[in-house]
Amino acid sequence: MSSAVATEPRRQTGVAVEQVVRRFGDRVVLDHLDLTIADEELVILLGPSGCGKSTLLRLLAGLDRPDGGRVEVPARRAIVFQSDRLLPWQRVLRNVTLGLHGPDADQRARDVLAEVGLSGRAKAWPKELSGGEAQRVSLARALVSEPELVLLDEPFAALDAITRLRMHDLVRALRTRHHAAMLLVTHDVDEAIALADRIVVMSNGRIGTSHDVHLPAADREVSVAREELRARLLEDLGLASQH
Repeated sequence: MSSAVATEPRRQTGVAVEQVVRRFGDRVVLDHLDLTIADEELVILLGPSGCGKSTLLRLLAGLDRPDGGRVEVPARRAIVFQSDRLLPWQRVLRNVTLGLHGPDADQRARDVLAEVGLSGRAKAWPKELSGGEAQRVSLARALVSEPELVLLDEPFAALDAITRLRMHDLVRALRTRHHAAMLLVTHDVDEAIALADRIVVMSNGRIGTSHDVHLPAADREVSVAREELRARLLEDLGLASQH
């Protein structure tokens, strides 16, 4: 006699946004918008100021609700903002354990601080951190709960160019370790090319174009394919004359 072992179906952890509408008074900010993000996919969202990028992120984070359509997101989500939003009256370790429970909370926080290169800064106050260090603490705080979806709202915009490049390397490494889906909002086309599995361009409250990025790391820095993709993105953004 054969027996069958019941297995639990794999839980879908991606994102599905269908025909989402969000209005503020008479202004339609999201106009029947559709977007999907696969498990472990890193999607970069580009678009001009005021096109609805941050509004979409707030809906995905559960900080706002749509006026129409459907939003399906994983239960475990985390968001990283442009400003670090650290609590100045708490040391680094306590900022990372914020909202965590259980006897292993401190150790989990120390482990993720080590991942972002801050193992020696657990007892530091936020005012003692550089801008790059503060954003790494924000990343640690987002990742310590092992989210299935990480939302990043222009997290590196306030950093200098060298620190931004280091943060790009860090995000790539953290993706490998944590296997979360990610949506990162930026105005920076070069940042999008450096990081994305897929780049979507938003316009007039909808996703206008979508570009899969299959370039190896070296080609993302310098290659004909990179320049061709960059030109297409600038054209999508209405900036085709800028180089």
